[in-house]
Amino acid sequence: MMIASFLFMPSMLRAEKVRESTCYGTTKKGRLENGVRLPRSGTNFVPYSSFGVMAGRTYVHSKVFEVIVKTYAILNKTHPDKIFMYGETGFKNGGKFKPHKTHQNGLSADFMVSVLDKAGKSVPLPTSIFNKFGYSLEFDKKGGYKDYTIDFEAMAAHLMILHKECQKAGIGIWRVIFDPELQPYLFKVRHGSYLIKKLRFSEKPSWVRHDEHYHVDFKVKCKKKF
Repeated sequence: MMIASFLFMPSMLRAEKVRESTCYGTTKKGRLENGVRLPRSGTNFVPYSSFGVMAGRTYVHSKVFEVIVKTYAILNKTHPDKIFMYGETGFKNGGKFKPHKTHQNGLSADFMVSVLDKAGKSVPLPTSIFNKFGYSLEFDKKGGYKDYTIDFEAMAAHLMILHKECQKAGIGIWRVIFDPELQPYLFKVRHGSYLIKKLRFSEKPSWVRHDEHYHVDFKVKCKKKF
């Protein structure tokens, strides 16, 4: 489905807006009501796995949904030659989301890194069942993997616009988890200084490396009791 068509389908948008989500607890211990599934694809983005989509592993809070989709729409205008990919987010009703330690209340989203092929063209990350749909890929300390290199320019643009759209929507970004060894390459590119000033990045290695994807935790007011 073309993202432009998706964004301007009144009946679909009304349905999503009416069905506002409610989050409970935290990303580590929580649940979600009326979760919204991310679009299966768009002009400039694809999911990490069609199996993951069918298994119901790409639901988020309605406010997070709107921000993610609007960000892709803007990127389609500012960076029309770039391809983006989202990863796992959570279940429709939240709750435990193995093997992840978070992703429980609709406010966590994984984004697979954008990559360039050996010709310098933006292409989707090569995900399949054989590499755990991208999650078991290992990039070197400079962001290289076989014939692919991480497109830090595209990644920085995505995070910057995502943050700006969050501000417009009245929500926020709590943190971004990305391999500390690769962060210097991200901060060197255009918009890197914006990311340093506006976003909180992980300073220590996580329990998994987070080199093939970056994890974003959003800030939305949730109910404490669940």
